[in-house]
Amino acid sequence: MSFDNNVPTTFPKLEPRGPGGPFLLAQERAKATFDPKELATFMYGDEWLSKMDKVLAVISKEPAFDKTHRYYESREDKISNAYKKDRRMVELAKENKWDDTERSIAHFLYDQSTPFTLHYNMFIPTLRSQTTDEQKKLFLEPALRHEIIGCYAQTELGHGSNVQGLETTATYIPETNEFELHSPTLTASKWWIGGLGTAATHAIVMARLITNGKDLGPHPFCVQLRSLKDHRPLPGITVGDIGPKFGFNSVDNGFLMFDHYRIPHVSFLAKFSKVTPGSGEYIKPPNAKLSYGTMVFVRANIVMGVRYALARATTIAIRYSTVRQQFVDSANPKKWDNKVIETPVLDYTMQQYRLLPTLAAAYACFFTGSEMIRLYNLNQEEMQKGNFDLLADLHASSSGLKSLTTTMAADALEDCRRACGGHGYSLFSGLGQFYQDYLPNVTWEGDNYILNQQTARYLLKTYRNVVAGKAVPSEYNQTINYLSQYFSNPQAKCPAKTAGDFMNPEIILTAFGYRAAFGIAQVADQLDNKGRTWNSMLVEIHRISRAHCQFMLVRTFIVALQDTQLSKESKDVLRALAALFALNTMEKEMAEFLLSGYISAEQTALLKQQVIHLLEVIRPQAVALVDAFALPDYFLHSALGRADGDVYKAMTEMAEREPLNHTKVVASYDECIKPFVHAGQAAKRSNENGVYQAKL
Repeated sequence: MSFDNNVPTTFPKLEPRGPGGPFLLAQERAKATFDPKELATFMYGDEWLSKMDKVLAVISKEPAFDKTHRYYESREDKISNAYKKDRRMVELAKENKWDDTERSIAHFLYDQSTPFTLHYNMFIPTLRSQTTDEQKKLFLEPALRHEIIGCYAQTELGHGSNVQGLETTATYIPETNEFELHSPTLTASKWWIGGLGTAATHAIVMARLITNGKDLGPHPFCVQLRSLKDHRPLPGITVGDIGPKFGFNSVDNGFLMFDHYRIPHVSFLAKFSKVTPGSGEYIKPPNAKLSYGTMVFVRANIVMGVRYALARATTIAIRYSTVRQQFVDSANPKKWDNKVIETPVLDYTMQQYRLLPTLAAAYACFFTGSEMIRLYNLNQEEMQKGNFDLLADLHASSSGLKSLTTTMAADALEDCRRACGGHGYSLFSGLGQFYQDYLPNVTWEGDNYILNQQTARYLLKTYRNVVAGKAVPSEYNQTINYLSQYFSNPQAKCPAKTAGDFMNPEIILTAFGYRAAFGIAQVADQLDNKGRTWNSMLVEIHRISRAHCQFMLVRTFIVALQDTQLSKESKDVLRALAALFALNTMEKEMAEFLLSGYISAEQTALLKQQVIHLLEVIRPQAVALVDAFALPDYFLHSALGRADGDVYKAMTEMAEREPLNHTKVVASYDECIKPFVHAGQAAKRSNENGVYQAKL
């Protein structure tokens, strides 16, 4: 080329049309009747917020944590940069003497899973909870020092949710006191394993334990896969990356197969069950429920993750909806600088109806996630005393809540993206890639439709115990409580006579409990008395699990506001949010509430009126409510959700970074455009400067 092609395209130095985003967001914040900082402190605590500021100040200056080019990276670039972050993360934690919370915050703010993520989230926790003291020295301590890097290999090409169907075998060889791992079929290949593709030196492998000719089902083994000298796969190991995915492409999800691969006896994780050296005798765990605690912990943390997903999506969508102006509301025109201006999108009721219930759901999940962690810790204390009374209800609720809340989040992320209009389709919105990366949550740690069945089995068992008079009401077991209340008055009717009556927490909770109990009773009758099969009832089984978990979400939100040190202004806003969450949920599930007989058709009209009224109440508080989530711009990485509202400048600056805009002429010009265009030049259809001559 006869010119310098390496000249990037830049936008003219112009200001957006007024009023600008910073002005509009400042106006919104001035409308709030409560202090968002007070609410942030209430949700997170001063210590956590202080640590976040401290960690953010460090990582925002680190090249390895830079997000500037995240939306333009190839998969190879994503993996390469993720490794740099993982290495620097280990170094920063040592340099700054970060504790576990600070390390967790750094991962949270970086907001992108990496090859080491499963090392921290699954490999180390499993080694902590399922190893003997000897195994902790052999495996856990080196893992904590990053001398070995691990993952968790359970899912196979042919089996996911059905863990009992796993095909990989681990056969005990008494002559050598070893186990022989083998993949007998193609479908036995471990698949989807995060960190396995290129990073892991070791894996927790779930394999069918076979000893003395008996198949005892899946058990965990800590297995070395790659050489610690040069990282090559060891003989008998076939391992690699499964390829590009819908999202999560900064993680090296891998496959793994074994060819009669021998491992030492000590590789069998033996805290709960044991295989006797030499004889191969199998010793069962003292209580089959001991492993439930880990599942509850993982699922409770997924519910905690939902609150951040919803908070992030609503922060972006609500801030943008106050900055974005479209059309003029003729009934209520806006003025600025003595001129009529277009209306902020959030002032339209339909936009409020799309976004404010999701904002309310984010707060509901904040309180429910915290309560799940509290109950998990309480249950751990009780199990140490030999009391397993809390475990069944907690396990069932955590399963159902994982299913319900991650489904809510996946749906809400897409709703929020759509609510941002055309710009929501740009990765610069901060919602597109986030949605792609979030979606696995509805499948991993239990497919959501399978988990519902676990919850339903518990609900039906509890129902039968209540009917038989074997269940004892407890402050920790709300299932027994709402079932007992239902049986005390199965013909109860909702007493609401005005729309405002639906602000009464007692009316709301009774309605949710009654609807859940009615559904459980109907399913039990069909299964126990009408000869229906489990499979034929799966749709209704899904519904009763959902009803139970919606009751839990609503109750936890309401109870969390009973005894707090919050100001009246903050409490009032949160109570309005709790009511909106509950009533909007009732509105969506109205068929079931009507079918139960507790709510009448006339009352549904009152309920709908109250939902619209609550939108009006919450609308002026919306921006302050998302500010209270305290999510920094670094975390959001969104042009649309910036805290300063300078949306349009951010969009154009991000467009300038697009690699296609870094040259004047695209690289494919000579091969794919020039031949056609120059054919026109030969026919003298353009002048000497290459400008087309618009003449006949």
